Amino acid sequence: MAKIRLTKNELKKQKDSLKMFRRYLPTLMLKKQQLQSEIRITDIRLKELQIAKVQLDESFKPWIGVFGETGVFLKDMLKITSLKTGYGNIAGVPIPVFEGAEFEMAVYDLTTTPSWLDKAIECMKKALLLQMESEVIEEQKKRLDKELRTTTQRVNLFEKVKIPETRGNIKKIQVYLGDQQTASVVRGKIAKSGTEKAAN
Repeated sequence: MAKIRLTKNELKKQKDSLKMFRRYLPTLMLKKQQLQSEIRITDIRLKELQIAKVQLDESFKPWIGVFGETGVFLKDMLKITSLKTGYGNIAGVPIPVFEGAEFEMAVYDLTTTPSWLDKAIECMKKALLLQMESEVIEEQKKRLDKELRTTTQRVNLFEKVKIPETRGNIKKIQVYLGDQQTASVVRGKIAKSGTEKAAN
């Protein structure tokens, strides 16, 4: 703790600081609550995406064996050409927002390929979209978690350190100044009494 001067100017400075801390603390607490709420929303969305992925995997199971047919489903059959993300802002935190993706499908002969190939490609698109959205939501959560840690540290600093420390400083200065004023009055009375005795 830095040493404080026991003066009226320092008292004013400490009172101004206390006023500022009290003014900003509610804003920080509100930001903390907003971040916690948004993190809960991202957690819910991640769970929804996980459930959708499990359901998609379940829908694949009955006919997954046909993927093994030689030369039908090739690696380059479906490519992601672009991931579309926008940007949002939550409580002053810039976050990526998933807006979709564009795919490129290989051209294949409809007469020589099995009929299930179209459905398989659509399922692959859905799986990739779920995966990409999950990654974007994870990034959102990471940024929000980081900001929440910083905001929580600031709230704790104000609540547990700065406000009590400033209150203590104000009290210390007020006691000192009060003692100085009392001592000054006592000295004045002693001087007056001494003057009166000398006059008699």
